[in-house]
Amino acid sequence: MTINHPSFGQLPPDRVVVFDTTLRDGEQSPGFSMNLAEKIRLAHALAELGADVIEAGFPIASPGDFDSVEAIAREVRGPVICGLARSAPGDIARAAEAVRPAERARIHTFISTSKLHMKYKLRMTPEDVLAAVTSSVTLARNHVADVEWSAEDGSRTEPDFLARCVEAAIAAGATTINIPDTVGYALPEDLTRIFTDLLRRVPGADTVVLSAHNHNDLGLAVANTVAALRAGARQVECTINGIGERAGNAALEEITMALRTRQDAMPWHTGIASERILRTSRLLSTITGFDVQPNKAIVGRNAFAHESGIHQDGMLKNAQTYEIMTPESVGWTKTSLVMGKHSGRAAFRDKLASMGYAGIGDNALNDAFRRFKDIADRKKIVYDEDIAALVDDELGRDHTRIRFCELDLHAGSRGPARAELTLEVDGVRRSATETGDGPVDATFRAIRTIFPHEATLVLFSVGAVTEGTDAQAKTTVRLSEDGKMVDGQGADTDTIVASARAYVHALNKLMVKRLRTQPAELSATG
Repeated sequence: MTINHPSFGQLPPDRVVVFDTTLRDGEQSPGFSMNLAEKIRLAHALAELGADVIEAGFPIASPGDFDSVEAIAREVRGPVICGLARSAPGDIARAAEAVRPAERARIHTFISTSKLHMKYKLRMTPEDVLAAVTSSVTLARNHVADVEWSAEDGSRTEPDFLARCVEAAIAAGATTINIPDTVGYALPEDLTRIFTDLLRRVPGADTVVLSAHNHNDLGLAVANTVAALRAGARQVECTINGIGERAGNAALEEITMALRTRQDAMPWHTGIASERILRTSRLLSTITGFDVQPNKAIVGRNAFAHESGIHQDGMLKNAQTYEIMTPESVGWTKTSLVMGKHSGRAAFRDKLASMGYAGIGDNALNDAFRRFKDIADRKKIVYDEDIAALVDDELGRDHTRIRFCELDLHAGSRGPARAELTLEVDGVRRSATETGDGPVDATFRAIRTIFPHEATLVLFSVGAVTEGTDAQAKTTVRLSEDGKMVDGQGADTDTIVASARAYVHALNKLMVKRLRTQPAELSATG
């Protein structure tokens, strides 16, 4: 049945709406917070990817959240821009104000409906919750035509009461009804039962978009989402790389490619440009400092790797023997020599455009080109992955107060290591020389001397972008301060320089966290 939706018009029955909540639910993950510039950059990438709805944040949570939702609503065109709100009038008014500049705006309001949540979290009776459903959706509809209502902890809600709440929300004007598996408790058959039951019992359920939002606490988020789709849901709520509270959300890339690969069993389609999946995944990893695990479906570096002799033999004869999708369909390309030390700036810009880096500012381009030429002088072969690593590294620093300038090291088996470091802090170059137990320790000590801070180093890891002894190192540094935790990343052919860049990146993110107003104790759907 075709659904008439205020944001999408006539929505055919084979179309699945992709609701991306990376910037809201995803950012609630410990250590995954982003600043305004990073959120806007990722929102533009999500629009280019083809997300139908971007849940840009929780406007009442803090001034920073409000500003980011409003900025995204003002600057990003294409997707519906959504703000989250509890059932309280103040939440809804704040969300309405934040999404007002959007080309198409949505308010997403929610309230808990399970007995457990109503008794211990809300301290409300079922009748009070029903009244709140009606009043909140009605108020939201006074501000926007597109209103989504969610039953927090919906998968553990009694079926009769869930049906009553959904009926009330539809009667009040909700255009999308979301049933979250908030704590990742459900099995696929539970989602099948829930959505089948709602479509059978609730008047008007077939005239709105039913939505699934599944968490991955039992590793079933994508399976549960598929079950919901097969039972009648037509919106999927998901995040890039599956990030989110606790064990995360259903991963956008996995849902997208499951639908694309198994058209025989799931004859539905999304508007996602799958060739941009890997690019968007890597952008998120660069912004947050969290890489995906090597065996992660679709975007992990081993997702299309074959080491077994039997598998390799089959691949040589026919790739379909062991690959159910092509690497190119999600953005992977074969590692190849693409640029050299004699390449010019125009060729470099064209190469970046072909890799999906369109619209890079002149300053970022110049800095990336300078680093590319430096790498080309030091490496025999410059791969696409090398260019992507250094460009992402540069773009992630457009907003920073502290910038890496130069580092000179003296290290070896005889005596302590010495680091001579120069950083730019608020536009002023500052230098320091420190010794330490190895070059990394000496470098980090020099950073502390130039920019004193109390943060504790809790993680330091090093990986290689490509193979070979001349490969770029990609380092991650995690800092902790007063319960706040951030990750920074850096890339360079020199491991110690990459380490310094990662530490500085983490410091910049930590300063953003310091400035953010501490929000009140809030509960969000998910």
